Amino acid sequence: MNAGDFFVLLPVLVMAAAPVVVMMTAAFTKGRMRHATAVLLSLAGLAIAFAMLLVVSPAAPRQVTPLIILDSYAVFYMGLIFASSFVVTILSYSYLEGRDGSHHEYYILLLLATLGSAVLVAGSHFASFFLGLEILSISLYSLIAYVRVSERSNEAGIKYLVLAAASSSFLLFGMALVYAQFGTMEFAGIARKSADAAAHTPLLSAGLVMIIIGAGFKLALVPFHMWTPDVYEGAPAPVSAFIASVSKGAMFALLLRYFTLVDIRAYGPLFMIFTVIAIASMFTGNLLALFQNNIKRVLAYSSIAHLGYLLVAFLAGGALAITAVSYYLISYFVTILGAFGIITVLSGKERDADTLEEYRGLALRRPWIAGVFTAMLLSLAGIPLTAGFIGKFYVVTAGVGSALWLLVIVLAVNSAISLFYYLRIVVALYAHTAGEEAAPRLSLAGGIVMAVLTLLLLWLGVYPSPFIRIIQTTVAGLV
Repeated sequence: MNAGDFFVLLPVLVMAAAPVVVMMTAAFTKGRMRHATAVLLSLAGLAIAFAMLLVVSPAAPRQVTPLIILDSYAVFYMGLIFASSFVVTILSYSYLEGRDGSHHEYYILLLLATLGSAVLVAGSHFASFFLGLEILSISLYSLIAYVRVSERSNEAGIKYLVLAAASSSFLLFGMALVYAQFGTMEFAGIARKSADAAAHTPLLSAGLVMIIIGAGFKLALVPFHMWTPDVYEGAPAPVSAFIASVSKGAMFALLLRYFTLVDIRAYGPLFMIFTVIAIASMFTGNLLALFQNNIKRVLAYSSIAHLGYLLVAFLAGGALAITAVSYYLISYFVTILGAFGIITVLSGKERDADTLEEYRGLALRRPWIAGVFTAMLLSLAGIPLTAGFIGKFYVVTAGVGSALWLLVIVLAVNSAISLFYYLRIVVALYAHTAGEEAAPRLSLAGGIVMAVLTLLLLWLGVYPSPFIRIIQTTVAGLV
């Protein structure tokens, strides 16, 4: 690599250096000072990496070896990932502050998971695809089981470890079959060779199906969703927020890049498989969420349904689909981080505040927190004047533009179903109860984060034009 390649890789290099700096600094600090230092260095690393994106963006696009491409698409999604990880880091500080230990290892793992996500969105080769995915997954194994206060945490970590390892096996096998067909692992090379109709052989179809199975586990799409509710419930609330936003968003961004180049609509059987997965994910996620009394499990099944919604725009294809997916991911990141942020700030030392009964009458004890949580839930439901409504509007527009009528109808039906379990939580928030103990005091950092997320939620829902323009100028170049 030459100096120009190193220059455009500055955001990734900063993210690689940040966990090393946190680890080395931990050797010279201890106790509460070690925790505070680890948080400050983690936030500084994420902020510097984000700033480097602004510095290197004029040099994009640039192919850095066959493995990594730094184009406007990668810069956009890296910015989204770094900003979301910044929020998770702040929430993690207030969550871990009252617990025993210095917790510097937690932030090292969180930064490594962010690094893996950044490699994923900039990947242009199967090798970087797998490398980024494993950096992300291995970090999550430990993060999920980090707070060992109950058997649920250990169970969640082991379950994710076993299923993630199995999904990686499917991915590797699928990559091997695609390589056997085309003799290349570069996305661009595969796209060029797959344009020939003669290349659509059973070997290629089997390889792509294997890749879909592996990616389906990471995205928790039906029928690969079984781990999701248990992992969300057992993991610390900030880690659940990271999995629901950064982890899934990075994986979906890579799939969008790959199948935009390959043109999924040219593969009839593959297109049908994605259609069935989308419909099954929407119905399964929403119907199972109706029977949950645990807020984390509700959000877990809700996330399955939202990935089904995203697949509608994904299957539509074209520039409008990329815009719809990108805007939906922005709105979903803000909303799901806000929802899990409420769980985080209300959680105590012994356990997370994740049962429905713990939120009953919250508006009487903490009206501001209840109002923020209400806004997040209404956005997840797609109510007008929220980010979720505009996101669903763009997804539906992309589906209608490509005449995906069945998927659009299923999306509309499932949006109506989801209203029940979201409003059920809202009703509990404003229920009149007696004899309830006071809710935990909201930290200053947590309050600022929740206020910013709420303002973003409303801004995205009321005046989305600036964000749409950014997406169109930086992301639409993929097609």
